[in-house]
Amino acid sequence: MSRRGLAAVSSVLDQAASSATNILVLVLAARLSSASGFADFSMVYVTFTVLLGLNMAYVGQTVVLEKDEDRLGAVCRSGLAFTGAASAAAGAALAVVGLAVPGAGGWAFLSLGLVLPLVLLQDGLRYCFSALRVPERALAADALRLVCVVAALLLQPEGASAGRLVLVWGVSALPALALGLWLLRPYVRGSAADLRPYLRRGHLGQRFVVEFAVGNGSSQLAVLGLGLFATPLAVGALRGATTLFGPLNVLFNSANAFGPPVVGRASGKRGVVRLTAATGGVLAALGAGWGAVLYALPDGVGRQLLGDTWAAASALLPATGAQYAVMGLGTCALLTLRVLNPKATLSLQVVFSLLSVALLLGGYAVAGVTGAAWGLAAGSALKAAAAWLRVSRVPARAPEPPVTTAA
Repeated sequence: MSRRGLAAVSSVLDQAASSATNILVLVLAARLSSASGFADFSMVYVTFTVLLGLNMAYVGQTVVLEKDEDRLGAVCRSGLAFTGAASAAAGAALAVVGLAVPGAGGWAFLSLGLVLPLVLLQDGLRYCFSALRVPERALAADALRLVCVVAALLLQPEGASAGRLVLVWGVSALPALALGLWLLRPYVRGSAADLRPYLRRGHLGQRFVVEFAVGNGSSQLAVLGLGLFATPLAVGALRGATTLFGPLNVLFNSANAFGPPVVGRASGKRGVVRLTAATGGVLAALGAGWGAVLYALPDGVGRQLLGDTWAAASALLPATGAQYAVMGLGTCALLTLRVLNPKATLSLQVVFSLLSVALLLGGYAVAGVTGAAWGLAAGSALKAAAAWLRVSRVPARAPEPPVTTAA
């Protein structure tokens, strides 16, 4: 296998390992917790997911876009230094919130504040290894992370509190963080960290944060808000249902990561659309099929996966399956625009991500958590339809190179 092929395989496997870690953490937490305990854990984990995405957008994407090989060591060291400082500040704020919130939920947020720098630094190493074109090193660290977190959670007693599970989950990142830093050391030796670029107005990551906020973070924050004004059990049910679709997230993320260079080689608009439409059809069929398989699971098997949360989550599977089916189509529509007209995606993300939030909250007001799940599905369907409509209006010309560096 060529070096390029090995790097691509390592990147896909690393994404799979990272996604599997997130899936298994939620599955094991659901099995160990009561329904209310998993709801508390889910609230904290949604918060972590938002912070993780913000760090990926502000730091990670700017690191991987660095093309000057002579500066890669300094860029990686600077990115990790900023991540460490920013995560320590965010962790301190979460700890204060945790002390102010009464009950088990407050202790869970306090625990997240204590371990946040560990987990964000460990994840940030992935982008450094990607920029350095050694994804196999990221794979080694993330595989160790997967083994450690599963082993640590399996040792916890049934009925463990959300705060204890969060602490165990966070501390279990230490071996992978240590390995990752050791593997990175040869590339950053002698380089100096510089935090000033991250603090300047117009930093490239600011654009990516906007795209993340409207494209991904808005729905996560909406789910989190649902638990604040309605019931935390709704968060647990929605989170449990989407957790079961984790394998599809691996495929969607891989399409976003490796799609533009591959699709960009197609011949003209017709070739690009033919390739992405076929891929979208496959992803949609997989989403619908996976949803049908999960819906047909016996209750005993479902409870082995999600514990007490299965009863509420299983009722949402038809809606979540429909959402993931149309997300497959939408992912490939946005990928098409990324190649043909890169500037067309931000407005779509803004309008239809906010619409999805409105449909989620409106659905909950009308039909409870089931209505919220169908609201998310409707929002994803409308975004996919609008994206393909925008594709149809792009003039038939040779695709532009993917643009990801606009400040």
